[in-house]
Amino acid sequence: MYINIHSHYPAAAGEWAIQNLHKDFNLAIKPGIYSAGLHPWYIDEAEWKAAFDTLKQYSLQQHVIAIGECGLDKVCKTSFSLQQEVFIAQLLWANEINKPLIIHCVKAFDEILGLLKKHSNKVPVIFHGFNKNGLLAEKIMQQGHWISFGKALLKPGMQEIFAALPADKIFLETDDVTVNMKLIYNAAASAKEISIEQLNLQLKKNVRAVFNIAV
Repeated sequence: MYINIHSHYPAAAGEWAIQNLHKDFNLAIKPGIYSAGLHPWYIDEAEWKAAFDTLKQYSLQQHVIAIGECGLDKVCKTSFSLQQEVFIAQLLWANEINKPLIIHCVKAFDEILGLLKKHSNKVPVIFHGFNKNGLLAEKIMQQGHWISFGKALLKPGMQEIFAALPADKIFLETDDVTVNMKLIYNAAASAKEISIEQLNLQLKKNVRAVFNIAV
């Protein structure tokens, strides 16, 4: 069974997947495993507080196991100050209910890492869809956070970065694309020079460490 830490679709056959919800949080009442959060792309200044109240209500469900994706994005149209306000609200809520954060970050890693420190974050944090350099990956992990890799891992340069990272700090995902999880697993196992079975065992351990769930 493949471990897919972040998908915008329901789990595929043979897959344990966390389905992300950025709206329609009431869908979390359906069977499945979910994360729920206010994505910086879709924040409405006039309506975000009401949406956040709805998010808080549904994120208390047992099978909503993470808050996010949430974060900061310097290339989207939402004002950066508003993004920060909304992200801080979700960071604090995640800590209040003791659920991990799944982070969306574009050109704002220093700001997010700074806010996590400033607000004394205590819950596990996963930076999803990583496609940057090895120095940044090391910086994230030095602060105790996890990194999830998706389609970017199909590129040789990203495989080199992935290979150098500690196995107990990584996850795999499909995000919003329909790429077969098997392709991402194959790239990850090849980069680490381990078997698919060894990789899957490690990812299950990582799920337990972050979410306190046995897969």
